[in-house]
Amino acid sequence: MKLTDHLFYYPEQGMLDANTYIIKDQVNIIVDVGSSQFLLSLIANMKKDGIKPTDINSIINTHLHLDHYMANEEFKKVSGARILAHSAQKKHYDTNVVKVSRTFGISPQEYKEDGLIDNTEFGKGKLKLEIIETPGHSSDGICVYSPVEKFLIGGDLIFNQNTGRVDLPGGNVEQLKKSIDVVANLDIEYLLPGHNDIIKGAAAVKENFMFIRENVIRWL
Repeated sequence: MKLTDHLFYYPEQGMLDANTYIIKDQVNIIVDVGSSQFLLSLIANMKKDGIKPTDINSIINTHLHLDHYMANEEFKKVSGARILAHSAQKKHYDTNVVKVSRTFGISPQEYKEDGLIDNTEFGKGKLKLEIIETPGHSSDGICVYSPVEKFLIGGDLIFNQNTGRVDLPGGNVEQLKKSIDVVANLDIEYLLPGHNDIIKGAAAVKENFMFIRENVIRWL
């Protein structure tokens, strides 16, 4: 589904899947490929929007929980894209890839990145992309923000009228609160979470932040 001239959205399709976003700019990026089970369906939906896997240059993740990164390697095979990790994701790899999976009784599905996310390279395009560290739901969380098209891909930091959970290994309530305060000050027209519905319109985004402050954060 096309949201802007440069941004496409593919909703999660089932268990252990996540919302997937594609950014078409100087570097074409897929964010949170999601579950291997639904990869063929994702690729089919991309093709409906005129996007081939081979159009993608980079694979990145908002954080390394299995529902967000499971299909990284499979998508790399069909696309030739490079898997890039943030430095925080390398630092906290064991916590988020191994310990979180074992918490759910799932064997860790490990993967190997091809390089680190280059903020400078991503920022060269028309969208002036910014990578923002936002720990809280996980210790390695990041958001992708475009001040030009005013979208924030937030992973599991914040949802429509809710936040990500903080009871998994690497979760931290105080970090979550601080991260939400950081992104709440951005100029956002599209709030794009890792699960559930997206939020469109600056007024609706601000209302959602207000709801979370008044009805969610105080009870964490």
